[in-house]
Amino acid sequence: LAGIKDSIDTAEAMGITSLKDPNRYGLTLVLGGGEVSLLDLTSAYGVFANDGIRNPYRSILRIEDSKGGILEEAPINPVQAIPVQVARQISDILSDPTVRMESLNSTINSLGRQVAIKTGTTNDYRDVWVEGYTPNLVVGAWAGKNDNTPMNKKVAGLVVVPVWGAFMTEVNSLF
Repeated sequence: LAGIKDSIDTAEAMGITSLKDPNRYGLTLVLGGGEVSLLDLTSAYGVFANDGIRNPYRSILRIEDSKGGILEEAPINPVQAIPVQVARQISDILSDPTVRMESLNSTINSLGRQVAIKTGTTNDYRDVWVEGYTPNLVVGAWAGKNDNTPMNKKVAGLVVVPVWGAFMTEVNSLF
């Protein structure tokens, strides 16, 4: 219903920068049919976590001197990338335990808070990834082989979700 151009425009508004040639993509674009970096994808999931607002990622947030004085600080330029209600609907779907793989529930339940999560496995099991967020933190993780060969038919829930879950457990204990 949205079409390729509108889908790419929405992806760009959410921080995905690599989808430059609309002629390369078909309807599978919305299912992951375009190459996207983990950083861009995690940034885009941050839009869902933040009620549709995109805060562009920055490598350095602030530089302070030895006394705590701010020498330089990166500007924050929030933009409403998608409507609030759309972001909340996506978050509701991604945090619904009745529609996600059963194998994810033990990892998510151990966090003791609401978690939205999406996994992915490419054709031929060459890449697996997970994007997940709590209300205050978005984390993405990827696994694959450097030579782009398949990973013995392993899906994301078995390969990268345990690593993601261990990290989220450690980090969320700080909040």
